[in-house]
Amino acid sequence: MMIQPKNITKLPGVYLFKDAEKNIIYIGKAKNIAKRIASYFSKQMDLKTEQLLQEATSIDTIPTQTETEALYLEAHLVKEYQPKFNILLKEGNPFVYILFTEEKVPKIKVVRTKEKKGTYFGPFLHKRQAFSVYKFLETTFQLKLCKTKIEQGCLQYHIGLCAGACKKDFDLDFYVFKLSLAKYVLSKDAQKAIQLLDKEIKELSSQLLFEQAQRLTEYKENLERIVYTIEKLSSMPSKQVKKSAEHNLQLLIKIKQRLKLQHIPYVIDCFDISHMQGQAIVGASVRYVHGQPEKKSFRHFQIKSLTEQNDYAALQEIVQRRYKDPANIPNLVIVDGGKGQINAIKPFVGNAELVGLAKREETIISSQLQDLIKLDPLKQEDALLLQIRDYTHHFAISYHRKKRSFE
Repeated sequence: MMIQPKNITKLPGVYLFKDAEKNIIYIGKAKNIAKRIASYFSKQMDLKTEQLLQEATSIDTIPTQTETEALYLEAHLVKEYQPKFNILLKEGNPFVYILFTEEKVPKIKVVRTKEKKGTYFGPFLHKRQAFSVYKFLETTFQLKLCKTKIEQGCLQYHIGLCAGACKKDFDLDFYVFKLSLAKYVLSKDAQKAIQLLDKEIKELSSQLLFEQAQRLTEYKENLERIVYTIEKLSSMPSKQVKKSAEHNLQLLIKIKQRLKLQHIPYVIDCFDISHMQGQAIVGASVRYVHGQPEKKSFRHFQIKSLTEQNDYAALQEIVQRRYKDPANIPNLVIVDGGKGQINAIKPFVGNAELVGLAKREETIISSQLQDLIKLDPLKQEDALLLQIRDYTHHFAISYHRKKRSFE
């Protein structure tokens, strides 16, 4: 029997039992990974669990931000790898499907047969697996239809669960739009769903409908987290978990915890200004996506509004230009500097969280932190932050040198 592992995260997520050949033999999800795994080693265990532990030699974990993400990720991985113990523990259940009905008010359902008109996705190996996907879509896109009729909407509508069919002014077109997003996700074209969300967010913002735009932005953030996880894991070899994807995700989670952020920083932008005694002022921004540089999103800026040195004003100019389209705003913005630089650009970064990295003192500065944090290059999360800042600095300097060479 394998030895119970130590130092397991208490976050929600997915755990994978592996045998001596590193084959995945069982996949489970948990609200608290450490607590769930500990339960396997209790004195009272059934025969199948005992057999699982006899074959398992190691456990890998993939933390997620929410239990809903864990549900969806578990369903995807079970379908991808078909671990033998997942099948044994549920043997005998028939296949099930996720159905989008063709009605005046379409519905999304989990069904066992293809009897009704509509669009079917599946088959899924187990009902639990299909229901996990269904619940993720219902929660992410607020698709639940209640049977009550309340003019201002039911309680579940106001807490973001019900689609609002209970309301007298139910927006059927918007509900159908959200159903189409869910279909794109199931058809493995989630990027198309994100593009549609970006377009709709931009349209709502132009109409000054900021509350609706913010709601769609939340849908997009939820969806991007899942797309990141699925895209990284779907490219794995059939019998091996791709460790780099897991490592990057856990590293981003560490940054979230280190900086006390509200969200995992899947997309990070960093800004810097370069000049020579106030001459040839230029700026640069570098973008990291999922912990890796995305060079197609790097930007150089020739400062247009200044004729003399003013780093704050220069930063304001390049940040406003970079985020002229609100859809470009990332999860986290890093600026090379301290409180002055942070305060200068704060009005122009939308909902992005914002931190400064002060080069002279090598400290992290943020309104979320009660005290300054000394950067520690030996910490992986700090090393990545320093890498992003230094990459941006060199990118700005290279452009500055190029500009001076033509003057």
